[in-house]
Amino acid sequence: MRVLATAGHVDHGKSALVRALTGMEPDRLEEERRRGLTLDLGFVWTRLAPESAEASSGECLAFVDVPGHERFVATMLAGVGPVPAVLFVVAADQGWQQQSQEHLEILDALGVRHAVLAVTRSDLADPEPVRADAVERLAATTLGAAGTVPSVAVSSVTGGGLDALRGELAKMAAALPTPAADADVRLWLDRAFTVRGHGTVVTGTLAAGTLRVGDRLTTGDGTTQVRVRGLQCLHEERTAVAGVARVAVNVHGASKDALGRGQALWTTDRWLLTAVTDVRVTGSAVAELPRTMTLHIGTAAVAATVRPLGFDTARLTLARELPLRIGDRAVLREPGGQRVPRGITVLDVRPPRLTRRGAARGRAAELEHMSGHPDGAAELRRRRLVRRFELEAMGVPVTAPPVAGDWMADPAHWAALRDRLAQEVSRHAARHPLDPGLPTEAARHLLALPDRALVDALARSPGEPRLRSAQGRLHGPEGARPALPPRVRAAVEAVRQELVASPFRAPEAGRLAELGLDRKMVAAAVSAGALLKVGDGILLLPDAPDRAAAVLRGLPQPFTLSEARKALDTTRRVAVPLLEFLDARGYTERVDDRSRRCRAGAESGGGRESNPPARDPRTPRF
Repeated sequence: MRVLATAGHVDHGKSALVRALTGMEPDRLEEERRRGLTLDLGFVWTRLAPESAEASSGECLAFVDVPGHERFVATMLAGVGPVPAVLFVVAADQGWQQQSQEHLEILDALGVRHAVLAVTRSDLADPEPVRADAVERLAATTLGAAGTVPSVAVSSVTGGGLDALRGELAKMAAALPTPAADADVRLWLDRAFTVRGHGTVVTGTLAAGTLRVGDRLTTGDGTTQVRVRGLQCLHEERTAVAGVARVAVNVHGASKDALGRGQALWTTDRWLLTAVTDVRVTGSAVAELPRTMTLHIGTAAVAATVRPLGFDTARLTLARELPLRIGDRAVLREPGGQRVPRGITVLDVRPPRLTRRGAARGRAAELEHMSGHPDGAAELRRRRLVRRFELEAMGVPVTAPPVAGDWMADPAHWAALRDRLAQEVSRHAARHPLDPGLPTEAARHLLALPDRALVDALARSPGEPRLRSAQGRLHGPEGARPALPPRVRAAVEAVRQELVASPFRAPEAGRLAELGLDRKMVAAAVSAGALLKVGDGILLLPDAPDRAAAVLRGLPQPFTLSEARKALDTTRRVAVPLLEFLDARGYTERVDDRSRRCRAGAESGGGRESNPPARDPRTPRF
């Protein structure tokens, strides 16, 4: 299906023309038919001739018929906002008129590039002067960007020119881009009503993506979800509809009062709601715009406060949040239409706050380099750190892998964060030599990071110096530990000498207290690599696991706890946690509830986890 809107001055025959083309009545309201004046949007369609070279077999062409009266410009904007093409109508007996010009300005502001000109009432006046004038006017706008706008002189009364017009419409339909069927859905609603026995039904032009029965969509302020109970396209029941298409959607979960014109249904978690957006304005200097205007996008019309930033850039603060993306085109119009409507392109839907002196000027300079075409690398450079789903919800393509979870980072910023983290770890070690490393949460605050997972990812990322993470704390590389204070070093050395004589006779708590080694000092000694903690209150030399494994391999396999305790010449207080330590690191393994055996190939701790290399206990790394 292809969808296009009509445009043109009131009483120039737009409705009569689409009635003649489709055989359907676009004026739904009784008052419209009685007065012969379109007051609201109308929807009709026809099928292009299968034999047409330009049309696929039986392709459908739907029309959104808009009112042409100056009092209903907002309604006209709701009709043309979601559609990619237009049938522009000018009457041969009246020529170019006021609303012809305003409708053209609106289409130009929206950036519409596809159009066919129909000069109606050609049976009442010579259409050629009007056609020449209108073609020239259209050519000066985005409608003429692709070349000369095709035009046809027609008469809805005699039928003259209708076949030629159908041919031009078929050519235009064939030239329209086909939207992605897997795109995220954003359906701007133009009607909402209740059908007895079915509930709420909404209609709109689906610009891209696919709607399916059973889909759950979000609406309103982003907290309300509705379920698609049924779909119709051109009065036919469907289970799925891909854009571009006119659709009627039977929804459950919200009343018609919450789903009127100007609201939208969108794919859950795939769009960002925003009430503040930075935009580029076309047509005039931003400083000349009034402070309050109306933003028209899709079928929505929302009051907007304009804050100029640069010559053609501004920040809009909206009266309510809208689901917007980078690159969206919209119209700024002054209520009453005293000024020419201005087109805008959305540049940023999550702009930074402007609180410091000179921030607005700096932001204007940044916006100068933004085109409105989503650029993943550029957005990462600007935002430095952002969640993947937010980038995608902004409409930004994501190609790089995340650094942690769904967090994306600019490579240069990530490298700088890694350097800062290494500096903070070293600074903490120098200032607090007895602390067992910089706490991860403290590092997160120091680097102003939003997620602890980012700290862990930074510690794991390659770079110099190498960082280690253990038990929620960050340490420098092996060999780069800070020196222990002399008093602590002497006490630790006393413990080490006792362990040299009896490697598996861990000092009692009383002995540690006698030496003045409290919990904090012990943790510092373990962090410095001078001692190894194999269990709560159990301290041995760093090479104890290798030495214990060598002793245990000399026992008949398997062996019991009692046999291991005797072979190691230690107590049950030490033997139990030591054997569990060896189990966890792959030196040994349980056979049953009473027995263990040494693991094959575990001569040097080559089990499930790596172990610190054995070293001479007489040369501690203080």
